[in-house]
Amino acid sequence: MKSSKTKTIGILTSGGDCPGLNAVIRGVAKAAIGRYGINVIGIQDGFRGLVENRTVVLDDKNLSGILTAGGTILGTSRDKPHKMPMGGQKMDMTQVAAENCRKLQLDCLVCLGGGGTQKNALHLHREGGIPVLTLPKTIDNDVAETDICFGFDTAMGIATEAIDRLHTTATSHHRIIICEIMGHNSGWLTLGAGVAGGADVILIPEIPYAIETVAAHLQDRRRTGKRFSIIAVAEGAPSQTMLKQLEKARKDDKKSDLMEGLHEGDTAANLSEELTKFTGFETRLTTLGHVQRGGIPSATDRLLCTLMGTAAAELLAKGTYNVMVALKGDRCVPVPLEDVAGKKRNVPPEHAWIQAARLVGTCMGD
Repeated sequence: MKSSKTKTIGILTSGGDCPGLNAVIRGVAKAAIGRYGINVIGIQDGFRGLVENRTVVLDDKNLSGILTAGGTILGTSRDKPHKMPMGGQKMDMTQVAAENCRKLQLDCLVCLGGGGTQKNALHLHREGGIPVLTLPKTIDNDVAETDICFGFDTAMGIATEAIDRLHTTATSHHRIIICEIMGHNSGWLTLGAGVAGGADVILIPEIPYAIETVAAHLQDRRRTGKRFSIIAVAEGAPSQTMLKQLEKARKDDKKSDLMEGLHEGDTAANLSEELTKFTGFETRLTTLGHVQRGGIPSATDRLLCTLMGTAAAELLAKGTYNVMVALKGDRCVPVPLEDVAGKKRNVPPEHAWIQAARLVGTCMGD
């Protein structure tokens, strides 16, 4: 057993559930315990469990068999330490969370989560004085400063399989079928699944679409004898019309009113109605929803989670805190948390996946 500058850590999962959370918990904890003799305390239900001091000691027994399990054995929540619902109001529980870390004698708090978790962890460090270490989790794949987030590959596989299955119905009934995929602010999941599934139209948040352009593409397909079409659309994909309305609202000081109903006129359901009007073709909508976040992680995600988890244990043993474990190429490296928190990793307009989609004739809506 190697020596370690870290004696005890806490580990929590925060935000939405995601394939691979258990695999990361296992990777961090098994390496920390078995290789470095670090004590590992699981914090239940995210930052809320930390505030309420609900914990479980992790050992080889309760880590066994969780590599392939979906969800998280620790439970999760979206509660923020500085804006936590308590007794009907939101309260700043930062100092309570920090004090509980000290009572547990934690040298570092390991936080598994997406963009919100990165910000919350940095806040707890800055305002509560607690050393933290994070790992990037999200099926949206939009955490900054890492090549990929765990959970993304599994979700992309699920969405791709859904598109594959929709092809048979679309072909049989000569329909347009819209598949709505998760992604409010970034289009990685829709783009990847759309290309892999052979979608005819792919609409993502980074490329505002024109309904006329999409309709013309579908009509061109019909004229060339292709009697069905598949559209992969991210739930946050905006139309060019919506963006013009938003710009006008900014000038009229009504941005907040419009933001409350943002995408109300740009939902996949509305897209379906508009395309039927523009083309006259029968259109159907399938929304994948939370099914994309469920189930067992893919082999690629299990490998990534184990790689990231064990890299985290190595950093903890060295006493390297206040960083996020990021994948750069084929290596896991520490990135300062302040370089990550509050930032998004969006799809670049000239990304290779977009170029490949255009080259095979896929319409991107612009």
